Amino acid sequence: MLTKYILFSIILLCSAIMSGQNEISIDAQFNMANRSAKVSETIRYQNNSQDTLKTIYLNDWNNSFSTKRTPLADRFTEEYSTKFHFAKNEMRGFTNITSIKATNGDELINNRLKLYPDVIEVQLTEPLPPNQSYHIQLFYNLQFPDHTFTDYGVTDSNEFNLKYWYITPAVYDGVWHYYSNKNLDDLFVPKATVNFKLEFPKNYGLFSELDIQNITQNDSTQTFHLYGKDRVDSKLYLNKFPKFNFVQTDNFTVITNIETEGITPTDRAIITDKITKFITKNLGPYPHNYLLVTDIEYRKDPLYGINQLPKFINPFPGNLQYELKLLKTTLKNYLNNTVVVNPRKDYWLKDGIQIYYLMKYVKEQYPDLKLLGTLSDFWGVRSFHAADVDFNEQYNLYFMQMARTNRDQALTTAKDSLLKFNANIAGKYKAGIGLKYLDDFVNADVLEKTIQQYVQKAVSEPTTLSDFESLLKQNTDKDVDWFFSDYINSNKKIDFRIKDIIKTKDSVTFTIKNKRNNDVPISLFTLKHDSILSKQWIEHVKGSKTLTIPHHDATKLVLNYDNTIPEYNLRDNWKSLQGWFFNNKPLQFRLFKDIEDPNYNQVFLMPLVEFNNIYDGLTLGAKMYNKTLLMKNFSYKLSPKYSFNSKTLTGGASGVYTQHVENRNLFRINYGLGGSYSSFAENAFVTLISPSVSFYFRDKDNYRSNKLSYLNFRYLDISRTNNNSLLTVTNPDYSVFNIRYVNAHTDLIDYSKFYYDFQAAEKFGKLSVNYEWRKLTENNRQFNFRFFAGSFLYNKTDENSDYFSFALDRPTDYLFDYNYLGRSEASGIFSQQIIIAEGGFKSKLDPSFANQWMTTVNVSTTLWRYIEAYGDIGLVKNRSINPEFVYDSGIRLNLVTDYFELYFPIYSNLGWEVDEPNYSQRIRIKFTLDPQALLGLFRRRWY
Repeated sequence: MLTKYILFSIILLCSAIMSGQNEISIDAQFNMANRSAKVSETIRYQNNSQDTLKTIYLNDWNNSFSTKRTPLADRFTEEYSTKFHFAKNEMRGFTNITSIKATNGDELINNRLKLYPDVIEVQLTEPLPPNQSYHIQLFYNLQFPDHTFTDYGVTDSNEFNLKYWYITPAVYDGVWHYYSNKNLDDLFVPKATVNFKLEFPKNYGLFSELDIQNITQNDSTQTFHLYGKDRVDSKLYLNKFPKFNFVQTDNFTVITNIETEGITPTDRAIITDKITKFITKNLGPYPHNYLLVTDIEYRKDPLYGINQLPKFINPFPGNLQYELKLLKTTLKNYLNNTVVVNPRKDYWLKDGIQIYYLMKYVKEQYPDLKLLGTLSDFWGVRSFHAADVDFNEQYNLYFMQMARTNRDQALTTAKDSLLKFNANIAGKYKAGIGLKYLDDFVNADVLEKTIQQYVQKAVSEPTTLSDFESLLKQNTDKDVDWFFSDYINSNKKIDFRIKDIIKTKDSVTFTIKNKRNNDVPISLFTLKHDSILSKQWIEHVKGSKTLTIPHHDATKLVLNYDNTIPEYNLRDNWKSLQGWFFNNKPLQFRLFKDIEDPNYNQVFLMPLVEFNNIYDGLTLGAKMYNKTLLMKNFSYKLSPKYSFNSKTLTGGASGVYTQHVENRNLFRINYGLGGSYSSFAENAFVTLISPSVSFYFRDKDNYRSNKLSYLNFRYLDISRTNNNSLLTVTNPDYSVFNIRYVNAHTDLIDYSKFYYDFQAAEKFGKLSVNYEWRKLTENNRQFNFRFFAGSFLYNKTDENSDYFSFALDRPTDYLFDYNYLGRSEASGIFSQQIIIAEGGFKSKLDPSFANQWMTTVNVSTTLWRYIEAYGDIGLVKNRSINPEFVYDSGIRLNLVTDYFELYFPIYSNLGWEVDEPNYSQRIRIKFTLDPQALLGLFRRRWY
């Protein structure tokens, strides 16, 4: 078998000996039942550098699935995905290398890199000089992963959807470029000529971009011989049913399985031909015969917004939704197969070209298309500003979502260091709208000419991003350094304003202020009512720049009128030339939250139906606020509500100003003032007023880190009104100054959080510390540890009241921080609600409060899946009484950690609690109905 394979490899390789290109030849037998393949591979590695090589590095990304400690596994846990960690071992993939040899049969010393288990280091038997080649023979077995992890792999019906499945050489251009798989679809490999001999069962079909040279069939198997030149990665689909459509066009053949439900074959052919003509016209001829466009690739890079809609909702006319899906994915694959740059570091240009031409296609073919499509014409929807927004404006909105929250990152940031939202959405859109900005500035089709030259150059020879920059500067005399330095290479915001207008009959003198530290151009428009009179570009505005222009009966000066520039704030971009009164933006009321309209001062109204506690019961009201879909630096909210149980008007009001600090560990400061009025018991009400300031910290060099800390200063003024004769209220009015520092590492595997809390009031002072630690082991057991210690610095409160005391199992919450549904209940289901704070006990023990000091430890561990055993111990010290030792234990159902849990006490100071007749009342429940808290489950995966 070995002799036969060597002969086969030599025949296939001889045609490329003089080509100066890498060559990969593979003979693979696929075992569908075992989800595996046996592979013999020969790599002819061409040293195209000027260095003599003694070592070659190989990519083996199939092995990135091998353990729970690979960089890929760590990536899943960073994004709070448990699917890989909890998967069965047989679902994970790995590569078992049996031999790596030179052509003379000598074994080559090789090893997997410690930090990169999916990269192989191979030591050559003799040095490889420049412009020479070296042959490596590999024999290995592939165990393919389940498709649930990355969509690629083996499906439930034993179909193989494979990408990056075989071993490839890494790129060397003076340094070796290798890195681990992190589910970013960004393997960096040099172009190579590939020859595949693939054997698999006859009841499977093969779909690939490679050319089929020969097919042979045996009794139960078939063998395909495939060939491809200048390939970087060969996707391979072995499916039982013909799920792919072949659409031959005048340019190239598109093979796709993107869903075409309801689309006739004729329409599909027309759409595909339309797209290939557009791509060929703008980017140049495609160098291969086939382009594979798959549903997996679309799902990984979808049209966001559209992909969230149910399948039965199609907001676009005719077959436009399918057309845009196919266009976006085809553009991406065309660029991936032609432009070879480091996709981990130099991804922005291909992403930008994809989005730029997606925008151009829509502008040319569907100039009136709106963001909401046909939904914009529906009654109730068309009153929103979102209904007026053009389809192409969505890219700016998604990018600005991150810019406004100070989460945007430079496009030169390594892709694996980007937040998921930036890697998947905002970064791509920033690159695309950046190219549109650049195109508008240089004008005269300079950018599109440069892109086509660059892509066609990349087809025939290796390129870098500096090649693109050089081509652009050759094609224009304008200064474009700002694009690469301030736009691409930084996360500096763009923000200009107009001020100090002096007008005469013939001229207008004004000042443009650049509110940021950058040097980017800004467009200036003069308008007569809604008609554009002129447009010009103003460059090099550092600080401020004063200009004088002809009046020409203009009624308004506007910066960035067409919104081509991704500007942070558009609300101060215009000045009226018809009197000061018209400079004030009119007030606009809108029902429900909307997209920001910079031409108005918007106030939003939203009906409220809430259930916050059993005393107020169902509340109906309205919220009046100014917060749009994009974050504002200053936001306010006024929410009066009528409570049906308490039969009174409740609600609250708040205002928050956010100061963003860029490129510092201290990244945000919030200044707030809030007030509320609600029930805390039947016929008892609390009024709370609280000014505050908070400082938020993160690692400025690692946005993906799940470490976050904040320091909060607040003053709470609390007044309670008691109309309940059965309820005794001491100290109805009090004020507390509170300082809290929180430091949290909220990782899925290793979770830790601690805080220090200081409180000072007229009658008491307290200091406490809380530490939590959580560990998820490789055998899927979870360990939880929590420590709390609190002490009064001074205590002059009523000795007969424990209202301000430390609580063992149920804090009184005198600061009104917790979402108790029945905070004053002593019995019934609402008294069983538990919030793990202070003592953190689950059993109701005596003493249940401490007016001097208290320290407790809470632990739990997994018994089976979400069933855990817990135990608590502590010391409770009250004045004039010796410390008392307390303990409890039981079973915890950890259904959704921190969001929905059940606690069943078993044994404590009270003895065997399960023997008590009222045991059902001892069960404790932890849950939340707060929408903002539940939204955190989504946010932590993306931000």
